[in-house]
Formats: sequence, structure tokens, C-alpha cells
Amino acid sequence: MSLPKELYPSQDDLLYEEELLRNPFSLKLWWRYLIARSDAPFKKRFIIYERALKALPGSYKLWHAYLRERLEIVRNLPVTHPQYETLNNTFERALVTMHKMPRIWIMYLSTLTEQKLITKTRRTFDRALCALPVTQHDRIWEPYLVFVSQRGIPIETSLRVYRRYLKYDPSHIEDFIEFLVNSNLWQEAADRLASVLNDSQFYSIKGKTKHRLWLELCDLLTTHATEVSGLNVDAIIRGGIRKFTDEVGRLWTSLADYYIRRNLFEKARDIFEEGMTTVVTVRDFSVIFDAYSQFEESMVALKMENMDLSDEEEEEEEEDEEDIRLDTALCKSKSKFEKKIFKGFWLHDDKDVDLRLARLEHLMNRRPELANSVLLRQNPHNVEQWHRRVKLFEGNPTKQILTYTEAVRTIDPMKAVGKPHTLWVAFAKLYETYKDLANARVIFDKAVQVNYKTVDHLASIWAEWAEMELRHKNFKGALELMRRATAEPSVEVKRRVAADGNEPVQMKLHKSLRLWTFYVDLEESLGTLESTRAVYERILDLRIATPQIIINYAFLLEENKYFEDAFKVYERGVKIFKYPHVKDIWVTYLSKFVKRYGKSKLERARELFEHAVETVYIFLSFQTFRLNIVIVEVLSACLFTIGLTCIF
Repeated sequence: MSLPKELYPSQDDLLYEEELLRNPFSLKLWWRYLIARSDAPFKKRFIIYERALKALPGSYKLWHAYLRERLEIVRNLPVTHPQYETLNNTFERALVTMHKMPRIWIMYLSTLTEQKLITKTRRTFDRALCALPVTQHDRIWEPYLVFVSQRGIPIETSLRVYRRYLKYDPSHIEDFIEFLVNSNLWQEAADRLASVLNDSQFYSIKGKTKHRLWLELCDLLTTHATEVSGLNVDAIIRGGIRKFTDEVGRLWTSLADYYIRRNLFEKARDIFEEGMTTVVTVRDFSVIFDAYSQFEESMVALKMENMDLSDEEEEEEEEDEEDIRLDTALCKSKSKFEKKIFKGFWLHDDKDVDLRLARLEHLMNRRPELANSVLLRQNPHNVEQWHRRVKLFEGNPTKQILTYTEAVRTIDPMKAVGKPHTLWVAFAKLYETYKDLANARVIFDKAVQVNYKTVDHLASIWAEWAEMELRHKNFKGALELMRRATAEPSVEVKRRVAADGNEPVQMKLHKSLRLWTFYVDLEESLGTLESTRAVYERILDLRIATPQIIINYAFLLEENKYFEDAFKVYERGVKIFKYPHVKDIWVTYLSKFVKRYGKSKLERARELFEHAVETVYIFLSFQTFRLNIVIVEVLSACLFTIGLTCIF
């Protein structure tokens, strides 16, 4: 076939043609020729390219430039145009010598992918992988995976390609799993994801954590419960719950959802209940409870809808039965009669809406109790939460007693947050409210044997016990309790405790000022003067008295006309305490003395005042600017109240 005249070399081409005749294998000459004819028609340039490549078939530069120009020609043409076939043939000729050049392969594979030639494209990809060294395979696999992920590619082809790719680079298994999910291949996606989680050396190139992969697997297993088999879904999700503490509530709801999708509703309820009784955060509990309540609501709605449908069917059956009774010999009527009797049997009664509504209401009523249980699982030694739990069962004394029993058994006083003794007191008061004093005393008796963190907690229990006895007019019992509480442990007991090395608070109780104060108030109200004096003396012997106790003791003696004994108590008080705590004792002492003796014992009064002033002076020797003020305060409180102005 002869070429058109315009494709022959022109007069301007003779210079290049003559040089090429002399040196046809010069790449430089051919390249200069092509640059000079860059504006020539593409057909003329293609002829020059073909002549150059015939002389230099191994020139990558020529082949690359030639193929790029041919690609530009077909860019705006439909893929069915004949030019594409010519282009493909040109690529095939180029690959005879350029089969080691990955760029040529990529250009060819890209145009084949655009042409939607599935089989030819797949085979060309395989040829490229066979021709190129393995170090350059990553440049081929990337477009290969894009190709098999397109719509219209047979799923089996895509699977085979991905499986081959994973042998080349197993780290991209996440891409394969994503492809399986997008292709609705749930079974293999679950298997691959499970294998990834079982691989301790797996590292996600997408930055996904094991926890996120667990959640993806759980969602996959629960959302497609009927399509996935061969995996122990229950064990897998429970393993995630044990391993990961974050979003445990979501995992529990996923497990319940799995059983719901398999129509195992009772099993799903068991899972919801187990989840609510094991989670330790309020957020997880809220997730499970909300899912559980929505499940119950949907079950009630579904049951009511089915009831409406069944009522319509029964009406239709009743209409049919009117005709059936006209001909009882028919077998059809017999079968319908048996069917109706069977449906009426209680085991097959589907009208259990009331039961389901009651179940939903019971769940809603339990929410405060369940939420409180979550907080107690966070810290079982939280006293305030136990009090709140008891309050939830207000009106149900049996549940309250069981809750108090569990609380006092659970709480360790040394770890308690709050005041653990208040639980024992409230427990005893519960029995007292219901007039069961015997059990209230048993509770108090057990409470005083507990080793609390501080003596004050133990003293509070003894005081509450005594107050209970007082409320019920058992005055003798209250006094006896105070005697027991303030009794000093024997030497044998002290020796045994010292040997153990762990001293309980019971060993320090006899020095509790709160207890002694309560005891002395009881004695003043219920006891004799001698018993009250004995208590005061014991307080002084234990060296736990306060200035107010000294003053109270002296007032007691003064009321009973033991004036000198009262002054002796004041004397003991001013020896025990230093300034400024002794100030109130001195003021009271001097006032009472002067009021009692007036001017009859001036020498003794002068000695007392000198002693008082001396005590103040010694303490304030470094605070001279306050000395006169304090002296005046002490003296004026005593002298001017009774009109004495010239003792000194």
C-alpha cells in the first residue's frame, strides 16, 4: 500500500534524511528530527517514530515518547474506537524489548483498565508481574488492586488476586478485609479479622488499635449473625470484654444483638442482665440499659401488632366455622376444630402482652438499684452509696435488712470512704423503728467489736447505743453500757495486744473524751453525787479533762455545798493547764473565791491573784505589750463584779 504524498519527506526534511542515511543508528539524529517536525501531522510523525524504532528497537526514550503521543491521540475517543486496538498493538510491540521497564507496563495497564477489557487486563497484569523483578512488583500491585476492586469484575477473580497479593505483602490484609466487607463476603471477612486479632505480631498499617479491630469484628458478627458460622461468637466477644475495659457496654450490647438476630430472645435477656451486673462504669451501664429497654419495648410493640393480626384471623375463622358446623362430617372441619383446641392450650397462648409490659415496667423500676450497684462495684467501701441503696428499698424492711447486712460485711473500715459506723447505727435504728430492741442490741453489740479507723467512730456507736436505751427508759442499762465502754482493758489484754503488734481502737476507747463527757452527763442526770464524782475523778486521772470539765466539776461540788472541794478542783485545773487555756479557770476560780469569802481571807486571795498574774506574766514575757491588758482582764473580771478595788 503506497503512502500519501504528504507523508513523504519534504524539501526541508532532506538535511535530516541525508544525515540519517549516513548514520541510521544515531538516537541523537532521530530525536533532533522529531523535535524539528513537532508541528507535523501525527501520521507523519508516527512514520518517523516507526522508522526510528526499527533502527533502534531498544530505545526506551523513543518508545516512551511514541506511546505518550499515541495515548494523547486516543484520549478523547470512545474506548470502542479502532485507534485503541492500534494503540494496544503498539504497546505489545514495545514490550518485546521494553518488558523490563515498569513505566511502559503501567501505561499499558492503565489504558487497558480504561477500556474495560477484563480478561486481557488481568492477563497483562500477570505478565507484568512475571516479567518484572519482585522489587518492582509494588508498582504493579497498586493499579492491579484498583482494577479488581472495580464494579463488574467477577468476585472470584478479585478474591484470587487479593489472596495472591497477601502472599506478596501480608501487611495489607486490612485492605482485603475492607474489600470483603464491601463485597458482602461476611464469612471470610470474619475469619480474616479473627486471624488478625489472634496474631500477636500484627501491626496495623492504618493505625487501627486492637480494640478498634475487636469492635469491628463484633459489629460484623452481630450484624450478620445468620451469615457467619464456624466462629464461637460468644467466646470471641467475651474475650474482648475481658481484655478491653473501654466501651465494654458496647461489646455487651453487641453480644445480645447477636442472639436477638438469631431469635434467641431469652438468651439475649440473660446477656443484658449479665452485662448490667458486671460493668463498673455508669456510661457502660447506660449503654446496656438503654439497649435492653429498647429491646423490651420493641418486643411489646411486635406482640401487640401480632395480636391485632391474630384477632383478624380469628374473626375470619369464626365466619368459616359457621359454615363448617353445617357439615360436621367433613374432615376439614375436624382439622380446624383440633387446631383451635390446640391454640387454646396455655403453652401455645401468644397473648402475653401483659407479661411483657410487666417485664418492661420491672426493668424500669430496677434502674436506680442497678445504677447504685455499678457505683458500689467501683468502690464497695463507699458508705454514702450504701446508705443510698438502703433508701431505695424504703418501705421494704426485709430488703433493707439484707442490704445493711451486705454492707457491714463488705466494707473494710480501714478502706472506707465516709463513716462506716453510721451504717451500724442506721442498721440498729431500723430494728428500733420496728420495735425490735433485742435485734437492735445485737447489732450494736457486733458494731462495738469492729476495729474502726478512729476511736471517735467507736465512741459514737457506744453513745448511740446508750441513747437508744434512754429513749426506751432503760436508764440502768444506759449507765451500764457507759461503764463497759469506759472500762480500761486489763493488763493481760494489753500484753496480748502488744504481742500481736496491731492495736485495735478498743484499746484506746477508755480515753475517749466524747464518751466520758456523755458518761458524766448521764451520771449527773441519773446517778448519785458519789458516782458522778467518781467519774470526774477518773477523767482527771486519765488526764483527758478540758477546762470546761474542770469548771463543770467545780460547779457540781459547789451546788452540793462542797465549796472547799470545788476550790481544790480549781487548784488541780490551774496546775494541769497553761495559759491561755487556764484563763477561764482562773477567772471562774477567783470570782467564786472572792464571792465566797469576800474580805475575810485577804491573804489567801492575794496569793491567788499573785499566782494568776505570775502565770500570765511567765507566758507573756515575750509579749510585754499585751501584759497589762491581760492582767486587767483577769482582775477586773474578779474584783469589780463584787466591788473590791483595794486588795492590793
